[in-house]
Amino acid sequence: MCRHYYFIKYLLLAWMMLWSSVVQGADCPIKPAEALDADIRSLNQQISQWDDAYYQQGKSLVSDDIYDQAVATLEHWRRCMGASQPHRPEREAVTTHELLAHPYAQRGLEKRDNAGVQRWMQRRDDLWIQPKVDGVAITLEYLDGRLVKAISRGDGQHGQDWTPRVSQISAVPNRLPGAITAVLQGELYWRAGSDYIQSRDGHRQLRGKVAGAMAQEAPDAKTLARIGLFVWAWPNGPQTMEEHLARLTELGFDSAVYSHPVKDYSQAEQWRERWFDQPLPFATDGVVLKQALISTEALSLDDAPPAWALAWKYPAQQALATVRGIAFRVGRTGRITPLVHLQPVTLEGRRISRVSLGSLAQWQALDIRAGDKVAVTLGGLTIPQLARVVWTSPKRQSLWVPDGQDYHALSCLTLNEALPGCQDQLLARLVWLGETLEMKGIGEGTWKKLIKADVVTDLIGWLQLDEQALIAAPGIGAATANRLLAEFDAARKQPFANWLQALGAPPGSDQTQGDWASLAALSATQWQALPNVGPVRSRALDAFFTHSEIQRMAAALEKAGVEGFLNDSG
Repeated sequence: MCRHYYFIKYLLLAWMMLWSSVVQGADCPIKPAEALDADIRSLNQQISQWDDAYYQQGKSLVSDDIYDQAVATLEHWRRCMGASQPHRPEREAVTTHELLAHPYAQRGLEKRDNAGVQRWMQRRDDLWIQPKVDGVAITLEYLDGRLVKAISRGDGQHGQDWTPRVSQISAVPNRLPGAITAVLQGELYWRAGSDYIQSRDGHRQLRGKVAGAMAQEAPDAKTLARIGLFVWAWPNGPQTMEEHLARLTELGFDSAVYSHPVKDYSQAEQWRERWFDQPLPFATDGVVLKQALISTEALSLDDAPPAWALAWKYPAQQALATVRGIAFRVGRTGRITPLVHLQPVTLEGRRISRVSLGSLAQWQALDIRAGDKVAVTLGGLTIPQLARVVWTSPKRQSLWVPDGQDYHALSCLTLNEALPGCQDQLLARLVWLGETLEMKGIGEGTWKKLIKADVVTDLIGWLQLDEQALIAAPGIGAATANRLLAEFDAARKQPFANWLQALGAPPGSDQTQGDWASLAALSATQWQALPNVGPVRSRALDAFFTHSEIQRMAAALEKAGVEGFLNDSG
């Protein structure tokens, strides 16, 4: 009994020690705490580099989508470690000037998905919609009609004094009509031109251009002329939307042009899609829905999102994904395609768990490993693509990387266990052969079974199979075996040209008539004399017909009675 007690106590203690050394929780990374701490420090350093380029140089090194997702990841990791979250203000130019208090807080908006927007709208009446202009937020204070302060958003309560620079922007009036005292909140945006369409041109990252201009102590006149202003709030102005917009129009602002009443979700969706797919003079990242009657809640200094408005953002055009692993697929001709396996992310409604890199050289240039974070996007045909490596994990995972010289147009005609990628190449060759020889119902799955069972170990080994050999492969019964044998037998009768193509003969082998013996007798010089056969192709043809494995297979095909491989005495 005593020994049993101490044994249980020992197991409990060991479990607690393991728990304390591993970070766990809802969606938290399963790794030792020191490893996650290293990741946090590394990602924080990366974000700081982006911030430095953005704030000090006006350069946006990553898209806003990726930046926001990276910051969210960092904050999530910190929560997993039990750390409090430092506030990260909106990305804007940093100066050493004293911060100014906003007369009315610039309150962030709650963001909802489609279903959330529907629920929100069902409980409210008299709603209006505006494009969510993607720029740099600002507060403008006017006293007796004269601009006295221009304050950056900052943390919503305090911001930087941008008055000297903003007063030089032609889109921001230094004087308003009449001796009016007003506080206006809005967005400085980069004038996009008449042909800008968000769904097509969102990658241009126009918000970064505004931030870059505001980062400069003395932007030039040409730069300032490209900056526009969209006023989206007048906290101490008229409370009803109609009067609010009418008065802004009188003051010379175009807010009313882009503000429309909406009756229901369907109408709001139409405006959202219209502003996404049709020209606007500014970049947008969604729409804003707000109630027409602006309550006294709008005057609150609380920085919590208001209940009377929300943001309905467009789908992200890039997603931040974590790399689970790298696989290298060797194709029929020996081309090596790196596959980046990802923890699944959703982009424009599509679930993405893998992207393909174009070549081994591209992977070598990027050196992507498990644990790295990458930006993925969708190509023109909705094909997932890797846009860039966003963050490199401090811990580099080891992995097998194929040598490009081991795989080529004549490698892995026979399975070579010493080459890990050889099975992939042989499988691709067999799939190509089956399709070229018109084998019905024999695809990649069938060839995989035959290779795995060691029933097929080279490109034409299936010619020698009988019913018993096929039944020996798991998942293949008598009926399937007889069907496969019938297809194999039909393949023997395929034309010689099809067989050449099935074996992987380079283009140009169809430039001359003849059987195997006559083609194999041609030299590289003789091949090059044929139409459309240059020096590179002639060498490839000569290498193919003189290769020992190909010659062995040709002899086996002669023995099997395949047309075109029989010699004169056959």
